[in-house]
Amino acid sequence: MKTLRITGVPEHFNLPWKKVVASQPFLEDGIRLEWVDESRGSGQMNKALRNDETDIAIVLTESFLQDFENGNPSKILGYHVVSPLIWGIHIDGKCEVSKLDEIKSPTFLISRMGSGSQLMSYVLAKRENWSKEDLEFKVIGNLPGALEAMNPDSPDLFLWEKYTTKPWVDSAEIKRIGEVPSPWPCFVIVATDKASSAFGEKLFQLRDLIYKESEKLKNSKTTAQEIAEIYDLKLEDVVQWLKQTTWAISNEISISQLKKAMAEMIELGILKNELRLSDFLPSDRVSFVD
Repeated sequence: MKTLRITGVPEHFNLPWKKVVASQPFLEDGIRLEWVDESRGSGQMNKALRNDETDIAIVLTESFLQDFENGNPSKILGYHVVSPLIWGIHIDGKCEVSKLDEIKSPTFLISRMGSGSQLMSYVLAKRENWSKEDLEFKVIGNLPGALEAMNPDSPDLFLWEKYTTKPWVDSAEIKRIGEVPSPWPCFVIVATDKASSAFGEKLFQLRDLIYKESEKLKNSKTTAQEIAEIYDLKLEDVVQWLKQTTWAISNEISISQLKKAMAEMIELGILKNELRLSDFLPSDRVSFVD
């Protein structure tokens, strides 16, 4: 029996993966699926891909493309979430600052270098006309690390998915003083080259099972309640999140959208150059449009 290791953040985006893994669809083929929660974000998952600590990871698009350019031996199998991620901009709940425009020299709490919590600071800096060179970062590991590191005397900013942090916003432990959406589809399914050699077609069969499960969840009237119970979120928040979120349900990838995203990443300093699609995508297993 071979084990196919899959890693993702312990958040509501990944419910389709949890369900497919629980069903163990490949046992008759001698393959057991193993899900690993990774609370430290995409930077840590890129490291796991590099170090052969996982076979598949569900990673933020910008984080993987940057790490691929820097030598990550993995490829994108397809999108997982095609809508933008809505990042909440958070500070300590007792901080006197109440509006984003009160902050002039920002320090960001980030899970690790190369994670979305760092890279999205560049998107925010561009929007707010902050100098990228003046941004400062403190590595805090994950959401619990950020909650511990926050200080009412210092308005350090923490970018994290807005509904994941909402229980702490509701309790006033932290304040959300703004939002910033990612300017591109937010999550990609990434497999190491080693996993592609070892598992071959099964990786794409798994991807397509995820797409079927995502479509099923999208059309189910009980999905919101299920997510609320599993992830300890308020039902009304999950309903709003579902309205803003589009799981991928096919292997379609828009060439123009991806090229536009890479151009923006270059402008932001996330990428150095435009990447060739054929270098990080299996051209014969995705459906390119426009």
